[in-house]
Amino acid sequence: MTRLRSSLFITALTVLMAFAALGTIVAGVASIYGQRAAQDARAGVRMRAVQQTRSNLRLLEAELQTYRLLPIMLGEYPDVRAALASGKVDPALNTKLALLAERTGAPVIYALDTQGMAIAASNAGRPDSFLGHDYRFRDYFTKAMVSGATEFFALGSVSGRPGLYLSRRIDRAGRPLGVVVVKVEFEKIARAWIQDRMATFVTDPDGVILISSDPKLEFRTTRPLSPSRRAELVETRQFGASPLAPALLTLAEGVSRLPDGSPAITVSLPVPISGWRLVHMEPLDAALRTAAARTRWATAIAAMLTIAAMLGAWWLYERRKRNVGARAELEAEVARRTAELRATADRLQIEVEQREASDQRFRQAREELAHANRVGSIGTITASVAHEINQPVAAIRTFADNAAAFLDRGEPARAATNLQLIVDLTSRIGTITAGLRRYARRGAGSIGPVALDEAIDGVRLLIGDRFRAKGVTLDLPTGPEARLTVIAGRVRLEQVLVNLLQNALDAAADRRDARVSVTVGRKGRDVVLTVADNGPGIEADIADHLFTPFATSKKDGLGLGLGIARDIMTEFGGTLDLVPAPEGAIFRMILVKA
Repeated sequence: MTRLRSSLFITALTVLMAFAALGTIVAGVASIYGQRAAQDARAGVRMRAVQQTRSNLRLLEAELQTYRLLPIMLGEYPDVRAALASGKVDPALNTKLALLAERTGAPVIYALDTQGMAIAASNAGRPDSFLGHDYRFRDYFTKAMVSGATEFFALGSVSGRPGLYLSRRIDRAGRPLGVVVVKVEFEKIARAWIQDRMATFVTDPDGVILISSDPKLEFRTTRPLSPSRRAELVETRQFGASPLAPALLTLAEGVSRLPDGSPAITVSLPVPISGWRLVHMEPLDAALRTAAARTRWATAIAAMLTIAAMLGAWWLYERRKRNVGARAELEAEVARRTAELRATADRLQIEVEQREASDQRFRQAREELAHANRVGSIGTITASVAHEINQPVAAIRTFADNAAAFLDRGEPARAATNLQLIVDLTSRIGTITAGLRRYARRGAGSIGPVALDEAIDGVRLLIGDRFRAKGVTLDLPTGPEARLTVIAGRVRLEQVLVNLLQNALDAAADRRDARVSVTVGRKGRDVVLTVADNGPGIEADIADHLFTPFATSKKDGLGLGLGIARDIMTEFGGTLDLVPAPEGAIFRMILVKA
């Protein structure tokens, strides 16, 4: 009896020790698994935050690129120069500025004389008109008068709306005439940034929030301002009467805090304006909750396995008390059951790890694909804006010079004709820019019947002078075939033709008998246009991927034009190809006849 009691006591003690060991193991496994799940959650959120930050930055850069050409173009506008030189308000100029603002989407365009007084504005005649207002206290006026051009963000003193002021000094014969200003507002960009509980904003060198997806954060500071700097901002009225209070958020290298106090991963990138940074805060609590839920499930599974093991051990203990003589059989049974439970635990752990690895690979592949798509689309469109409007801008400069010459010779009618052409080309620039934006959205824009002769006349208007200046013969169709009607968009069809003709001009310009020709023919129900030159042709290693973005044979080329041209033709339901030629290069366009 004493030996039996001793054996039972030892068994009970062994069971208790086993329970304690199993509990310790479960707690340790749960802790390690929880830490790894939290680390994976933070890494996933950071990856999404980086991708979202880059996407938001590209939206902002595209908006800035759209408007930065306006002050340069206005600096060559004769009516603006004339108004600044005379110092008198020109109602006709106000009307033209209003039309330009409407077509480009600029909130307001205005001109200041050398004393900072507004003598022309696109919002003339409205309650918030800038005409007659004195802006000599504004940094964008004083800095532009000194350095020639500046970009300055401030709260509008008349409109009360914040925006970026792009200003450029206008000179004549080395003497300043005044400053032309284009205001850019970012309300649409801020709305595009809005996502559930995320925060995206732009700060200036002082840490003041200028643009934000959360309007409550605007004109708040992310770090303390010195008393002298605060006094300077109040004096210049850059932010009006805003108290520049601290933002209700915390920025840190590791985990930041959103205005509601929840944790977030923060990523910031520089904006192409001196000292500006774009900051994106991605909420972390949802990912951490998901990680915690997975940890609880894993802990529950481990606990259930532990309980199963404990019940098996208790069953063994009870059975031992009832029949000490069957100890060997019971121990074997316990060993078998324990092995089965361990095998089950191993299979479950392997299945959990395999499922987590599969989910991680899927998320990573999906996010990388989305990132590559945005980089390829938005990056190409942003880089091509300046490239695609280069010819209309050059034509505008030529017509402006012609108009000045006609005025000097006392031929106002011919000068007026050139000025009207400048107005039409300016409108065309806005249309081309809108077309390039629609290209980024794939399928947007108006497509319908277009007369080929009208498109050819537009091409002749844009680049005819450049061919004559370089002594290259340009043959354009004028017969009945040129009056066919095709399914296209006129401006974008001209864009394709101008691109092909400009490439042909660059290729053939060095030849003594340089010639570029455009022919029109029929192929069944389709219309075939060919652009041929007698230049040196295209090398085979370039020809294979000529329509791939960034592939070019020019030293200073971007390699974007032909890729965009082919996409435009595809959108028209046609094709654009390079065909073999015994001399030079031949590009063939096939369009659907209307």
